[in-house]
Amino acid sequence: MKDLLRTEHLSRADIELLFTTASDFANEPLRSLSALSGKTVAIYMTKPSTRTRLASETAIAHLGGSPVFLRSEDLQIGRGETISDTAKILSGFCSALIIRTFAQSDVDELGANATIPVINALTDDDHPTQALADWLTIREKFGADLSGRTFVYVGDGNNVTHSWLLMGAQLGAHVVAATPPGEYAPDAAVVQRAQAIAATTGGKVELSNDPVAASKGASVIYTDVWMSMGDPESERIEKEKVLKPFAVTPELMGSAAQDAIFMHCLPAHRGEEVAAKVIDGEQSVVWREAFHRRTTIQAILYHLTRGELGGSEYAHLRSR
Repeated sequence: MKDLLRTEHLSRADIELLFTTASDFANEPLRSLSALSGKTVAIYMTKPSTRTRLASETAIAHLGGSPVFLRSEDLQIGRGETISDTAKILSGFCSALIIRTFAQSDVDELGANATIPVINALTDDDHPTQALADWLTIREKFGADLSGRTFVYVGDGNNVTHSWLLMGAQLGAHVVAATPPGEYAPDAAVVQRAQAIAATTGGKVELSNDPVAASKGASVIYTDVWMSMGDPESERIEKEKVLKPFAVTPELMGSAAQDAIFMHCLPAHRGEEVAAKVIDGEQSVVWREAFHRRTTIQAILYHLTRGELGGSEYAHLRSR
C-alpha cells in the first residue's frame, strides 16, 4: 500500500498497527526522530485548517523531517499545470505528500501519478486521518473489545460520517449514522461498502432518522458542524432548520450509556450542533481526540514511508 487515499483502503491489521504506533508516539513523541531525517514532506492545502496543519507539521518534525506548506497560489497548479505533472515534480523533491482539498478525484489522481506516499488529510468525500484519531480515542476509553457497544454519529451525513461508518465497520463495531433523510443522509454507495465490510468483520452498520432512538444506550455520541467548507451560504437557513432536531444537547447525552463520551472533529459551533454544556462537560473527549490528530498522522507517515501498510482487499481491487 503506497498511499492512504480512502478510509476503506486500510485493513484491520493496518488500523491496529497504526493505533499501536500512535499510542507509542503519544507517550514518546521523539522516539523515531531519525525516521525522516534529512527529508521533506509537502503539505498541500486548498482548504483552511487548524488541527490538520498543526498535526501534520508537528508530526513531520517529530520524525526528524522538514514540512513544506503549500497552497494553490504557491504552485503552478493554480495556473493550469496538470495534477499529473505536479505529482511528478513533488515526487522528485519530497518523501511524502499530505493533501487537504475538495475533490476526492484530485487526491486519487495525485496518488496514481506520484511515486511518493500520498495521504488524504480530508476531501469532500472522506477523512481517514480524522477517523484514526477518533477510533484511537475510543480505544483509550473503552479498550480493544467493542462488542456490546453502539457508536453513534448524529447530524449531517458528510465526509466525517463516511469515515466513521467505514472505520467502525472495519473494526467490527456497531456504528449508526442518525441523520435527516434525503439530501443530508450519507452517500448510499458508502453505506453499502461499509455494510459489506461489516459483514466480514462481525460489525453492524445502521442508518436512522431518529437521533433520540439511535442514541439510547450509546457509548459514543459524535457530531460535526452543520455547514461544511464549500457548502453554499444560500443553503444555511434551510440546512440549520432541518438539522436542528439533531443537535447534541444534555438531554440527548442523557439518553446514552452512563459511561458515554461526546466526540467532535472540530471546529465546533456551540449552540448549533452541540450545546456548550456538552462539549465543555465531563463527558467530552474532544481535546484528547484533537491531540491524536498528530499521533495518528505521525504513525501514518512512519509506516507508509517504510512500506509497512498492506491495504485492504477493497484497495487492491480498486487499483486494478
